[in-house]
Amino acid sequence: MGLPIQHARPMPAIGAGVMEIRVHAGGEYRVIYVSKYLEAIYVLHAFEKHLQRTRQGDIELARSRFRLVERSRLRE
Repeated sequence: MGLPIQHARPMPAIGAGVMEIRVHAGGEYRVIYVSKYLEAIYVLHAFEKHLQRTRQGDIELARSRFRLVERSRLRE
């Protein structure tokens, strides 16, 4: 519908068009996704957050998956 997503923020450290949704449901959860493509939303990583700061491993995993998405789209 083109409306802003509540509890979402951009994550430019991972890549252009990458967003993070914060989910508060019995704990703290995060979903990192990219939605800059018309035909699909790619979920790069989803995890339960235990610390205030996002672990570097979670950021690196999302970044590497974003690179895979970008590369696979170039081949199409």
